[in-house]
Amino acid sequence: MEGKDKPHCPFIKGESTKAVHAGQYVDPSTGAVIPPIYTSSTFEVFADQPYKYIYGRFGGPTRTVLEDAIAALEGGKFCIATSSGMGAVSIICHLIKPGEHIIGNDDLYGGTSVYLKEIAVVKEGIQLDCIDLRDLKAFEAAIKPNTKMVFCETPTNPTLRVLDLVGIAKICKEKKIIMVVDNTFCSPIMQKPLELGADIVMHSCTKYIGGHSDLIMGVVVTSNDELHKQMKAVSNLLGCCPGPFDCYLASRGLKTLPLRVHRSCETAMKLAEVLAKHPKVDVCIYPGLTSHPGHELMKAQAKGFGGIITMNIKGDTAKANLFYKSLSLFGHAVSLGGVESLVSIPAMITHKGVPADVRAKLGILEGTVRLSIGIEDFEDLRDDLLHALDAIQDLTFSLT
Repeated sequence: MEGKDKPHCPFIKGESTKAVHAGQYVDPSTGAVIPPIYTSSTFEVFADQPYKYIYGRFGGPTRTVLEDAIAALEGGKFCIATSSGMGAVSIICHLIKPGEHIIGNDDLYGGTSVYLKEIAVVKEGIQLDCIDLRDLKAFEAAIKPNTKMVFCETPTNPTLRVLDLVGIAKICKEKKIIMVVDNTFCSPIMQKPLELGADIVMHSCTKYIGGHSDLIMGVVVTSNDELHKQMKAVSNLLGCCPGPFDCYLASRGLKTLPLRVHRSCETAMKLAEVLAKHPKVDVCIYPGLTSHPGHELMKAQAKGFGGIITMNIKGDTAKANLFYKSLSLFGHAVSLGGVESLVSIPAMITHKGVPADVRAKLGILEGTVRLSIGIEDFEDLRDDLLHALDAIQDLTFSLT
């Protein structure tokens, strides 16, 4: 990195320390402890001299700061920043050639699922099977001679299913299949898929890494030289690169990532315990609850249970919608991982286009509500949720 790099400290092992110091350097001209934002789209180059940067689409100093920091947190060798999480998905999928086969979980993030089905399959000639990857035997049975990649995320969205990453990785290594994990829901603070055997990790930095709902960005991390080389070339040519201001915002967010994630997890656990006992809640889905089928697995492969709670409210969509509208502190919006808490109804918003029978098979019901827990005080969020649940009783009373 240009400027005075921070000295290597072999004793730095903590996630919070890495989040603050990884990739950082002292600006040589001013002594600024925060690297400046370089907005230049082009860089001076002489044919007879080595150079690091040439053109902004290929990279720049501000992007490098972010990429180095995220690679350090994920325990990877390389990081490629993209203009969105879907940009990350697209450069990953370009590793696969026409006629080759991808396996994905049957409840992948909606954007990833649509990309695979409508772009990769229809326009690029890639074969696809989406299955329940919690079943390792079903995964092995789905593998074909031309299977080249498995694309998974855990916990899943919005039903919070937990996949056995070590088990999937073992099969992938035996079959020489590229294993990709969307780690957005956990962030590098909670879960490190590369250490569990994955080949590629991706994030939507829009969520926890940025953490303030003010940027759109993605990243891809790997320690495989050849995979990095191929994905970097595709990223350069597709032009799905982020600008320096977004890279700065993500770098700033990264510094408080451990604090925000731990606070979100702590509050989510307390809220889940409250909601699980509420008579208006049919089921509260949260990996931190011992009732969750993936509780022990999540405890084994992650350092926390996450900041997302999904619950099924007793009744129909009308009751779920009344609960939704009765919330005051929770923002009524899609996305997640910001400092502010958010609420959404998947059947009415993010998964509205999915046929009802398919939603039901995935566990997304008419009364399913997803909560993204921010960093507000537990007591205030609890009271807001309880007030909104009380409103459902008011509706029942008015109809009888």
